[in-house]
Amino acid sequence: MKTTASSSPRLPQRVSLVTQTAQSLRESMLAGHWHGHLPGERELCTRLQVSRHTLRAALQMLQREGSLEVADRQRRRIKTTTASKKKTSHSSVIALISPRPLQEMSQSTVVMVDELRDQLSRVGFSFEIHVSTACFSSKPARALEALTTRSPAAAWLIFGALEPVQSWFVRHQLPSLVVGSCAPGVSLPSIDTDYRALCRHAGGMLCAKGHRHIALLRPIGDYGGDLQSEQGLREALAASHAPPPQVILHDGTAANICALLDKALRSPRPPTAFVVARAIHVLTVMMFMLQRGKRIPQDIAVISRDDETFMQHVVPSVTRYAGGSGQFARNVCKAARQLAETGSLPPRAIRLMPRMIRGETL
Repeated sequence: MKTTASSSPRLPQRVSLVTQTAQSLRESMLAGHWHGHLPGERELCTRLQVSRHTLRAALQMLQREGSLEVADRQRRRIKTTTASKKKTSHSSVIALISPRPLQEMSQSTVVMVDELRDQLSRVGFSFEIHVSTACFSSKPARALEALTTRSPAAAWLIFGALEPVQSWFVRHQLPSLVVGSCAPGVSLPSIDTDYRALCRHAGGMLCAKGHRHIALLRPIGDYGGDLQSEQGLREALAASHAPPPQVILHDGTAANICALLDKALRSPRPPTAFVVARAIHVLTVMMFMLQRGKRIPQDIAVISRDDETFMQHVVPSVTRYAGGSGQFARNVCKAARQLAETGSLPPRAIRLMPRMIRGETL
């Protein structure tokens, strides 16, 4: 029997980024985050992590529906009624706080954040990103107080945070989730890759290949995931009766990494294998070793703790660990939604184990 158009089910519609941006602005206005007028376009683009083109299209959508009107000097006046504000007393905003803007993050992180934004939108939450270096300083109290007062949220996602930031959220009892690992002694719910198990596995493989002097290359700073990586590698080497790993701390620049690698190679017991804690720094390590006439993996083995899309084009292919951004985003979305709806989560650490991709560097 022929199916008529009226009896066919309506096809699902994918919500555009413009629509999501308009919804986020609408909910923030209803929640009373701004009074009288919206902030300028530059501030809104930074907060929502969207382009100016997307923002302007969303603002035009709100003007057409009557939520905004253009006032003097192109300032956009909020026309939301008091009754509407009272109706939306419970905040539906989930905010992520980061020390770096989205464009400076790794590609895998950008993909994860985009998927998280989409998933939260589908379940009725708006998603804001607040970028603040002051909130991630050694004394972040004043900046965090100002931010959380100015932009209240139902739940806070703490991204790439050190102990002072995490401890501040504990003391103020704000509903928060660490996207990463907690610092030692901090009791907050967290979601991260299981770096301890990952590096324990990597160390075991290197020892099985006959390596005795192994180095871990990681950035300066006591980030939870890096500390867990170091612990896992130490456990693997101890189990194989190998010397403890040489931990090389760098500032992230190629010049500093090369200087430290040169020093390591000139040491009495130079490393024959490297576990590298950031995918982008694998390129520096490999190019430096090739420049020094070292063959990979015959003279130097390299394992990348992380994975990025560009790794697919590196020759020789890199042995690395890859986690799914979709799975990670789903776990964060589920926890953030529960946190926003209930106001609390048990201080449990959720750890996701990535899969190993065998390459030619081991």
